[in-house]
Amino acid sequence: MKNGIDKITENYSDGYSKAWREDEKVKTDYEYSRDTYYELLEKGKDSLETMMEVARESEHPRAFEVLSNMIKNLSDVNDKLMDLNKKNKDMEEPLKKVERQQNNIFLGSTSELQKLLKEQNEEKVIDAQPSTELPRES
Repeated sequence: MKNGIDKITENYSDGYSKAWREDEKVKTDYEYSRDTYYELLEKGKDSLETMMEVARESEHPRAFEVLSNMIKNLSDVNDKLMDLNKKNKDMEEPLKKVERQQNNIFLGSTSELQKLLKEQNEEKVIDAQPSTELPRES
């Protein structure tokens, strides 16, 4: 029979192991996706060169339309690859923004707190009334 410390240690190590396995899965998926995008780009470049030759030789409008679509598709794959890299970088980058929060506690009665707040508000009040009147146009 396990005591409480053994159970805590087992749960901690099991949780750590699960987190590590999930991290490895994400890393594997990233590498697989990245390799796939690279292969698509390489094959697309080869196909693009072949299609350029066909379009030049045939001078058929449809060949140029297909060539144009291939260029767009390669551009889209490249954008997806860049987006994948950005997402991976964002996941690996620890949170850099550490916000500082300050909580103030007032120790005293409510009447003392009201008095303190009233004094602070009186200091912040700005007189909006001009000291001299502006001449009116008639």
